[in-house]
Amino acid sequence: MTASLPELTGDYVLDPTHTRIGFVARHAMVTKVRGAFHQFEGTAHLDGTDPAKSAGQVVIKTESIDTGVEQRDQHLRTNDFLDAPNFPDITFRTTEVERKSDTDYRVTGDLTVKDVTKPVTIDFEYTGNAVDPYGNLRVGLEGSVTISRKDFGVTWNAALEGGGVLVGDKIVLEFDISAVKQG
Repeated sequence: MTASLPELTGDYVLDPTHTRIGFVARHAMVTKVRGAFHQFEGTAHLDGTDPAKSAGQVVIKTESIDTGVEQRDQHLRTNDFLDAPNFPDITFRTTEVERKSDTDYRVTGDLTVKDVTKPVTIDFEYTGNAVDPYGNLRVGLEGSVTISRKDFGVTWNAALEGGGVLVGDKIVLEFDISAVKQG
């Protein structure tokens, strides 16, 4: 049995074993590299009656970046990209939640990468809720947003012999969230 939206009101914690925070970047103008961050934590307060009163935050450990290629991951952790030793966290904190329909929500917040904070708006689809075998109420959300990495001071690149650049500017951030109600 699933809960109604008003019954979902409460505080939640992201379940890192069932949540994916990923990204997609254009490589060499011809293909895409996909990756994810494996260390993060997040909390949210959901208000099923008045979604505008909902709020959340996520803290992502930059060192946990994983594209499946260790040499590339090591490069992404350097100052050329995320500078993990000096900026160990990427953060997102909501500033506004807007209900667009029964399943669609627009979440605006401040995204901080390195030492640059910019507002971003992420469209989320509410994918449902369920009580898991342990009696925990879970909610699911999926969303994505395209950002310019240059807007966040991530500007390293290399020119290609035939024209173009090695790493595209546009990065798609992907969120597949499973959050567990607390209390």
